[in-house]
Amino acid sequence: MYRLILTLLCGLWTLPALADGEAAGDFDYYVLSLSWSPNWCALTGDARDSDQCDERHDHGWILHGLWPQYHRGFPSYCRSTRRAPSRAMTAEMADLMGSPGLAWHQWKKHGTCSGLSAGDYFELSRRAYGALRRPDVFRRLDKPVRLPASVVQDAFLQANPGLEPDMLTITCKDGHIQEARLCLSRDLDPVPCGQDVVRDCRLKDALFTPVR
Repeated sequence: MYRLILTLLCGLWTLPALADGEAAGDFDYYVLSLSWSPNWCALTGDARDSDQCDERHDHGWILHGLWPQYHRGFPSYCRSTRRAPSRAMTAEMADLMGSPGLAWHQWKKHGTCSGLSAGDYFELSRRAYGALRRPDVFRRLDKPVRLPASVVQDAFLQANPGLEPDMLTITCKDGHIQEARLCLSRDLDPVPCGQDVVRDCRLKDALFTPVR
């Protein structure tokens, strides 16, 4: 009996491990996240010698990601039978995302949860990014400024008359404006954000670094 149990256990140990994460396609809405590239470079990218921060680029609001979201919480690293994106596919996203590496990471962590193929996920991400008007005023800055984070939100709302304040949140990191996050339906219509997404930065003197 002992040998039989041991044999069965050995057989179980040799089975392939189940994939981690939730089932693909099971979510409630999307969060479109835009990162202000000059601030990311000042806080993180310059120290990494990231190509995104090279002076030949003029990145402003880049596409951080399109994230499937639950009404509370979010799925990640989902079980998916979809093929991973090719290097060419992630390279094509660098114009919006700053680097192929970010595109790959976003697919692996969030895109797998969309239920879409990699190509369709990146196409949807590009559509969502293109539909949101980024305020021109921030690209006209010629020196760092300190401002209330609410000013950034107001600028997005003014540039996008169909948006309501509860559909958009501005985040900060280490005293800098970090991201603008817009909540969207599966059809990319703006919707109110869940309470765990609304983390509005309350700083009155957040730093905003200009495009180089």
